[in-house]
Amino acid sequence: MTVQLDRPSPATVLTVNAAYEALMSEKYESRIKRIERLGVKLFGVANCLVSFGNLSDRAYQGEHSMNAMEAMFCDGLPIPDEILVVNDTTLDAKFALDRFVVGLPYIRFYAAHPIFDSARNIIGCVSLIDYRPRDFDDENRQIFADLLVMVERELLMLSMYKMQVALIKQNRNLKRDSLIDPILGTWNKGAIVRSLRIEMERCSKAEKPLALLVVTLDQIATIHATHGTAISDMVLVKMISRIRSCIRPFDALGRFGNDVFLMVLPGASRLVATAVAERIRLTIMSNPEEIDAASIDLTISAGIVSTDTFPDAEPEILISYAEKALLSAKTAGNNRVVPAIAEQPDIII
Repeated sequence: MTVQLDRPSPATVLTVNAAYEALMSEKYESRIKRIERLGVKLFGVANCLVSFGNLSDRAYQGEHSMNAMEAMFCDGLPIPDEILVVNDTTLDAKFALDRFVVGLPYIRFYAAHPIFDSARNIIGCVSLIDYRPRDFDDENRQIFADLLVMVERELLMLSMYKMQVALIKQNRNLKRDSLIDPILGTWNKGAIVRSLRIEMERCSKAEKPLALLVVTLDQIATIHATHGTAISDMVLVKMISRIRSCIRPFDALGRFGNDVFLMVLPGASRLVATAVAERIRLTIMSNPEEIDAASIDLTISAGIVSTDTFPDAEPEILISYAEKALLSAKTAGNNRVVPAIAEQPDIII
């Protein structure tokens, strides 16, 4: 027999999640004040104060109001390790001479309950204050204990939420790290290709062009063979920094191969991309590298393709056209920018 399980609808789940987020994002002070209002309403006392340290510093510092005096009264008392009820402070030896009992605001009733964390360590206190003696029977004590359970559970939920937020942030950082080239700080191949697909779809909907630049440093193979990986990586790091200075902040730059870099330029036509590539080429040329006391002139070769030239091409096809244009630039002797053209996208000069 098949049993149909009741499952919450997506709309219900979204509503619940939104409500949970709204509750958890509530400011700390607002959460505390809500508990205090509940305590006043439950017991009909003049005030309910929740303390996790110095109450006077929370909101009443420098004030001379009733709230400030109540806060100072509570701050002057040790937190009990169990529920404490003083029905009439004037009849209790520990309270009778307190300045807030014999003088303003003439506190006559005091009850306190410790707040425990999940390890049963005392972390705070909930205090009830009134200006007349009160009877606090067993039922009131039970309600007071129930209120503390609510406080502790809310604090536990808040703690769990903070842990969840920290884990989400950590996971996002880990995910981002998995998309970043660890040496150069650019996107890696998977990330830059994903960025290309996203930007192509976005530009298509906005009816704007998009351009690709595929760039390589002409001397990198020689530098690597002569000076090793560490030096060649250092040269590439400097090259990437100079490339970044030539493109916009929202242009994507990624390592497509060992020594090949792909740039995604949303909104750029073939002419704009050519101008950007030439700016990069001249910047690299004007900054020779000093290696082992020798100056090495650096140049780049670049292949360019744009959707205004190939409007119907898929991302992989665009990349292949740009790579072929790069190969044409290398075949022609390096240090040049070659655009792919619609009439002969496979041309090798």
